[in-house]
Amino acid sequence: MTRLSTPSGSVRGSRLETDGTTVQRFLGIPYAAPPSGANRFRPPVPVVPWKEVLDRTVPGPAAPQNPELPAPPGATPRSWSEDGCLNLNIWTPGTDGPARPVMVWIHGGAYLSGANSDGMYDGGRLAAASGAVLVSINYRLGALGFLHLAELLGPGYEDSSNLALLDQLEALRWIRRNISAFGGNPDNVTIFGESAGAAAIGTLLGMPASEGLFRRAIMQSGTAERYRQPEESAHISAAFLELCGLDRGSAMELLSLPVERLLEAQAALERRIAAESYAVPLPFQPTVGTPSLPAPPLESVRSGVNAEVDLLIGTNLNEGSFAVEMRPPSAGDPAYPERAAAVLAGEGIPAIEAPGYACALAEVLNREPSGKELLEAAIGDSMYRQPSNRLLDARLLGVAHSAAAATSANTGKNFAYLFTWRSPAMGGKLGACHALDVPFVFRHLDIPEAAFLTRRKAPQSLSDAMSGAWAAFARHGAPEMAEREWPEYGQERSTMVLDAEPRLEADPRREIRKFFETVTPLP
Repeated sequence: MTRLSTPSGSVRGSRLETDGTTVQRFLGIPYAAPPSGANRFRPPVPVVPWKEVLDRTVPGPAAPQNPELPAPPGATPRSWSEDGCLNLNIWTPGTDGPARPVMVWIHGGAYLSGANSDGMYDGGRLAAASGAVLVSINYRLGALGFLHLAELLGPGYEDSSNLALLDQLEALRWIRRNISAFGGNPDNVTIFGESAGAAAIGTLLGMPASEGLFRRAIMQSGTAERYRQPEESAHISAAFLELCGLDRGSAMELLSLPVERLLEAQAALERRIAAESYAVPLPFQPTVGTPSLPAPPLESVRSGVNAEVDLLIGTNLNEGSFAVEMRPPSAGDPAYPERAAAVLAGEGIPAIEAPGYACALAEVLNREPSGKELLEAAIGDSMYRQPSNRLLDARLLGVAHSAAAATSANTGKNFAYLFTWRSPAMGGKLGACHALDVPFVFRHLDIPEAAFLTRRKAPQSLSDAMSGAWAAFARHGAPEMAEREWPEYGQERSTMVLDAEPRLEADPRREIRKFFETVTPLP
């Protein structure tokens, strides 16, 4: 057992030995008041300092959520609580000596599921190997984190559709006040996340209220373009009310409905939207034109918001393979090219331009793609890779507009990667699939949650290289790799290709990027 005193109160944690290093672990620390009762659908309230010593040796509850169906192989059921879900975990290699860099993990799960207690996100090994203080946070999910109620419930609910992001900001404020007690440097905080966690980071980069809360950001398979306009979010809210058996006149009953009833309606909404999508169904997203998110994040980034933050961003080669291989077949499904065109249309590519995408993909592959390859690539490019490219372009424009650009020392650096190691699962059909990079970063290639994808064949050398690069970036803003230079993205679009033998490429898959740039140019 180990005990620490923090500005918020004293906590008792535990010690563990990992890779020859002793790490202190504190689990389920509350960073905000319970978001239930009068606080439901409202911004987070700072936690009141406690007087007793809190035993923090077991994980805290996850945010309310429905079980994932089918559950990921190796995953265990999550215990959730509306009252206690705003908590965080901390792993520290020590509290003595110079202050350590801080790495704050924001989990993914389509804004519908996930928890900081998931085995894949255990920060012990990464903390031991990197010397950094690792933090993982929970935040509100689904309707409780994103339901747009500004017009329905009135004053006090103007930001109900961005509560998950406000939770993350509150966690970062708690970290800024308390992390010194755990050996961390509050002035050297890196936020990193994957999928929805990375999309949250992309959104935070465009939120004025986030400035000064983190020095660096790592986005794994993310985007700064995952948001809705108020009228779109209001449409989702109307559908949710209907599924709850309510209407505009009885919307206030949302405040007192059992959380289980909210989850039932949420599951029905998920099924409805999934039936309409050939990609990844995303019923809940942040809303722009609101107090905390006044403008689209990409627009704010271009205007210089968070221009001093260093950014490491990348995607996996086969981001769309899960959506293609795991979607149950339906007799009503059109052919793959038509599905690909529908996916592209959903991201702003006119149907008449869809054949041009197939041609660009054929140039990259040096052959005609199969139907599945076309759909998979369309999902990956429209939802992940090209939004990442556009964020990098926006960052380059943002530097020119930012007052922080007056001196080069205050200008954030940009680095890019493309993860290409192919999973042997399902006979190799999944390729370098969505989320495959996570066990490499957290050094968990051998745990049950990763076994389905890695099949114990993943190269440890790549995990060492990636976790080391992530840690170096958090330490001083450059993702160093042994014997390999990793230059800034810049005009050459320098990108590290992460495979069994990492290599540097200039603008990989450029034909596809140019297609998107021509059809949907950056405003």
